[in-house]
Amino acid sequence: MDIFGLLIISAKSVVIYVFIVAAIRIFGKKELAQLSVIDLVFILLISNSVQNAMVGQDTSVPGGLAAASGLFIVNYIFKYLLKRFPKFSDMVQGHAVLLIYDGKVLHQNCDHALFSMEELKAAVREHGIEKIEDVDLAVLEVDGNVSVVSKDFTQKTSRKRRGHRMIQKTT
Repeated sequence: MDIFGLLIISAKSVVIYVFIVAAIRIFGKKELAQLSVIDLVFILLISNSVQNAMVGQDTSVPGGLAAASGLFIVNYIFKYLLKRFPKFSDMVQGHAVLLIYDGKVLHQNCDHALFSMEELKAAVREHGIEKIEDVDLAVLEVDGNVSVVSKDFTQKTSRKRRGHRMIQKTT
């Protein structure tokens, strides 16, 4: 590939980059740090849809922009439906699962969420609490994070878990 071809790829990539940043601002992504399952799928599809527009020989930039635009619009509609219809949201995203209440592990909920005791102990330690008995409340959130409340329900911490399975109770 010659220098001109590399410059064309670079220019296409910049156009796609500017478009994606503008579209994210227009369609209102509030928190990129907390991705739901829907957000993750959306990002994977966006990256795939614009890849060929940036580096492909036979794909045009307008084609990539059209694909990305369609995905942004569908994602916006999907987010609206999730907000507007709680039952639809529960069906698609699941709901939070209570893992510990008042220092006692809720084994049935942990089993249903496929959350092992080792994962639970690690989550509690990640929040700076040594023993499960010191936890007032631990919740596996819809986004896969574990929130922990301790000290008589006054201190809440929520941290992202690395490599955590995103399986929630759906019934």
